[in-house]
Amino acid sequence: MIKTRFIFNPRSGHNAKSPHLLERARAFIRERSLHADVVITESPRHAHELARRAVDEGCGLVVAIGGDGTLNEVASALVGTDAVFGLVPCGSGNGLGRHLGIFGRGDGAFRTLVEGRARAIDTGEVNGIPFFNAMGLGFDAEIAHRFNHLESRGLPAYVRTTLSTFFNYRPESCLIRSGAESVRTPAFILTVANSDQYGNNCYIAPGAQIDDGRLDLTVITRANALNAAPLAARLFLKTIGGSDSVLRLRGEHFTVERKAAGLIHTDGETHHAAATLEITVRPRSLRIMVPAAP
Repeated sequence: MIKTRFIFNPRSGHNAKSPHLLERARAFIRERSLHADVVITESPRHAHELARRAVDEGCGLVVAIGGDGTLNEVASALVGTDAVFGLVPCGSGNGLGRHLGIFGRGDGAFRTLVEGRARAIDTGEVNGIPFFNAMGLGFDAEIAHRFNHLESRGLPAYVRTTLSTFFNYRPESCLIRSGAESVRTPAFILTVANSDQYGNNCYIAPGAQIDDGRLDLTVITRANALNAAPLAARLFLKTIGGSDSVLRLRGEHFTVERKAAGLIHTDGETHHAAATLEITVRPRSLRIMVPAAP
């Protein structure tokens, strides 16, 4: 029987409002007679520390019960190890989970942990900082920064934050290099994605594959009152690449140079980063439990 550890973040998304998943996890352990326990995070980055300790103590499955930030902290401790990552998503977006067919906070996510299969997926790094779903800069990072400071999250709050910031934000000039290709472009949003979406079925990189050894870069070069609604519609219709305001590249490594240091986000968590960003893929470096193939 695989030794399992559940890492529960009481401040993540829906957990902060309704911590019933903590008891659901404990009940699941009893019902399935699992060789498992539950630990609770107490501060930022604590989930990463707990996950590293779980690996050191011989856990073969380490499960994050939280949002994208918790996912990032736990998964980053498992990259390159023999341990398998499990996800019970309870944040506001769940882009990686949706891409892999791990939906919501219901029993399905728990069942996947014992009835699913382990799948090896790619992971990304930007200046040594790991990401698993997407990283970005520009308006994207500014919204993440503001969103993370809201007391109430979810799609309505995200839309309100986006609209209140939109008309005052200006694109920054970026030089993007990938292999022999080089392009300078204004970047209202620059996203490098591992999966195909931000979350909430908002597709920033339609067609992206999680295990092809490549990352998908999408730049929205300009956004204004005239094209904002069509761009938003394209994001949800999986047609963002059809806009003349969008540049898309795919590759194993990108160098992005901007005029000055500034904000970036990794899986929705913001950081201050250097003007030059080195973004690379680590092929099939994380194993994650996904629903069994039909």
